[in-house]
Order: sequence, then C-alpha cells, then structure tokens
Amino acid sequence: MKRTSITDIAKATNLSISTVSRVINGKAREYRIGEKSQKLVLETAKKLNYKPNHAAANLRSGKSHTIALLIPTLDNPFFASLASKINNDIREEGYTTILSESGENLDREKEILKNLLSRNIEGLVMVPCGQEFDHILGLESKELPIVCVDRYIDELDLPYVSTDNYFGAYEATELLINSGHRNILGIQGELQSIPNQQRALGFTAALKDANIDLVNLKGDSFSVQNGYLETKLALQNPDIPTAIFAFSNTIALGCLKALKEDQLRIPEDVSLICFDDHPFLEFLSTPITSVAQPVSDIARLSTRFLFSLINKTPLESQKMLFKPQIKIRESIKKM
Repeated sequence: MKRTSITDIAKATNLSISTVSRVINGKAREYRIGEKSQKLVLETAKKLNYKPNHAAANLRSGKSHTIALLIPTLDNPFFASLASKINNDIREEGYTTILSESGENLDREKEILKNLLSRNIEGLVMVPCGQEFDHILGLESKELPIVCVDRYIDELDLPYVSTDNYFGAYEATELLINSGHRNILGIQGELQSIPNQQRALGFTAALKDANIDLVNLKGDSFSVQNGYLETKLALQNPDIPTAIFAFSNTIALGCLKALKEDQLRIPEDVSLICFDDHPFLEFLSTPITSVAQPVSDIARLSTRFLFSLINKTPLESQKMLFKPQIKIRESIKKM
C-alpha cells in the first residue's frame, strides 16, 4: 500500500506543497497561513491517514531524536526497572531509545559507545561499568550530552543521579545490629562500582560504630551465583553468621537458594536483608526486608538532566544522591 505523502495532500487540497509542509511541521503562524487553509490541510492529512516520515525529517534537520541508554545487564531486576522507566521518560520527550548492555565488561562498553556515536545519537544515559574513563572523555570532547545514572566516576565532571548507598548500607547494618546480631555476613557486588564501594563503607562503618571487630565482607559480583557460593562457603564454618546483608536483590536470591539447600529457615536460623527492593521480595514465603532505591525519581531526574543539556538550559544541580528507604518485612529475627 502506497504511503501518503505531502504531495498527495497538496493535490487533494489544491494547495502548494510548501504550504502543506509548513502546516504539517507547525510553521503555519510563522508563514502567516490562514486558519481555513490550516484546517483543510490537517483534516485532509487525517482523512488520508498521513504519517510523518521521521527518517527524512531527521536527515533534513541533522538530528536523530535518538538517545542511547547503556546499562550493565537486564538480568538484574534493578537495572531492568531503571531502563524501563528511563525509556518511558525519553519517549514522552518524543525521542527513541537505543538500549545496550555492557555485561560489566569495559572493553565491550568501549566498543558499544564507539558504535553508538556512529548512529548520530543526541544524548547518552549510562551506568559506567568501571572507573576507567578516557573513552568517556572522548565522547564529552565531542560535546555529546552525557548523564551517569546509579554509578558515576568521581574524576569526571559529568551530571549524575544515584542513591546515597553509604547511608542505605549503614542503616541496613544498624538495623541488624539493633536486632541483636553480631556475626553478620556482608556479600558485596562489583568491586569497581561506586555503589558497591559506598555500601561496603557503610557496612563496615556501622560495625565499627557498634564496636564489632568482626568485619565479614565477601563476594565480587551482583549475581545470583555470587550470593549462592558465598552463602554456601559461610555455612561450612562451625560459627555460621546469624544474619546476611546481600548488597543486591540478585545476590539475595543466591542466598535464599543456598539456605534452602541446607534446610535453614529465614529468619529463625539466619536473618536476611538486601539492597534493592523488588515486588517478588514481598511474595516469598518469608517476605525479605530491603533497602529500596527510589527508581522512578532516579529515572525522571536523569532524563531531566539530559534534556537540560540537549536544550542548553542551565542545570539547577549537576549531582544528586537520593536517600533510600528500608522496607521492613519478616526476614530479621530479634536475638
């Protein structure tokens, strides 16, 4: 079926192609086109089921109306939720999103960014997977608007939106301590990521402030496997931890699997708290207490920062850390 063109509308209305084009592109007032002609063009366009050719318009304007979103992985429910909300916010601005996954691999991140640049993207929202940043500096030098989300790089003066991970981890650890726990296992994620480093600092600071000398911090990945293996190893010790603080909900899933295999109950035998909330945590046989990040707020502010850069409007602030909230459920036993 032939696609309706501006030429077809011009023929149907007996108006010039330039007049039709100006009405369709919202420039009728600029060119003093009468209301009668405007109405005729718009009604005819609707009747003929006219659809704008965005590709052609982008070619003429030199703009792609495309934003790149780079995250570590969609396997992690936190990043999947964050990507979904950012994508929705970008779509509301009339832009299209190209979504890519780095897989926590720096070389892959570099290759993806190189390929994205060739697609004439107008902005980038990214979760950097490491602390190496020369390749990101290269993008910034090309004046590409960039906003970091969840993770950021201290040495780079880029806008970012994240969570106060230190505060969240301190509060979570303090909750376990105030419940009477002293032998607490912390299972951390990617060692190079700022959120993990801040969570580790918050965990150890809370223990230190409570005069607890034992700092049992293990793991190196925000994965189910990491949570499973570190929990299995901890359960081999004669003095098993009375509580586990998983630094992500994916790690917590691995903990749950290991505890179930060893027939240990939550919270009767081992208490559990995790960073990152998710609806599934509430529907487990024992609902899990979590540190909830304000994902919607993080997504909305990151896109607001990005479009402020794209539109060259002043930013009120370039850096934002949101306070997380602990959602108390049934997974922590008072000793």
